[in-house]
Amino acid sequence: MKKWIIPIVLIVVLVIWGMGVNNKAVNLEETVTQSWGNVESSYQRRNDLIGNLVNTVKGAADFERGTLTDVIEARAKASSTTIDANNLTAENMAQFQEAQSGLSGALSRLLVTVERYPDLKANQNFLELQSQLEGTENRINIARDRFNEAVKPYNTYVRQMPTKLVAGALGFDEKAYYEADAGSENAPDVNFDFN
Repeated sequence: MKKWIIPIVLIVVLVIWGMGVNNKAVNLEETVTQSWGNVESSYQRRNDLIGNLVNTVKGAADFERGTLTDVIEARAKASSTTIDANNLTAENMAQFQEAQSGLSGALSRLLVTVERYPDLKANQNFLELQSQLEGTENRINIARDRFNEAVKPYNTYVRQMPTKLVAGALGFDEKAYYEADAGSENAPDVNFDFN
């Protein structure tokens, strides 16, 4: 009977340890999921504001329709590109980022084009929407930073030995970070030549 005590105790200890690994991984993964939800929520707010901004700009009778069409199409693509928090792979993150970057570029072109329309620039509704968009861009940046801060302890935990063995067996895979757009590390060329 005494022969069985050591193996039984060892099995009980391993089971308790495995449950602890699972519970901590679940807790860390939930933090990542919540942070990703905040990123998506911030982007959704931006999409909603852009819809209102486009409708305001449509009121300018001679405004360039091509610029508006680009924003509308980019917004539709960005809205349709979503990622399940359980599938935050590098490939899915790159696809999501590409759609959001396309919308950011189209929005930037729209705002530059608006400069040629003094009546539109003076429109109080437009100015308010533009201000809200600037604040939302800041929210997006903060949400992305917080998401990356949540991914780090999760990835560290599920990749360290010996927890990696249990976490991998239980399906806890490494999550992708939200990365800067390609080329964003380079300073933009600024030309002040007014001639």
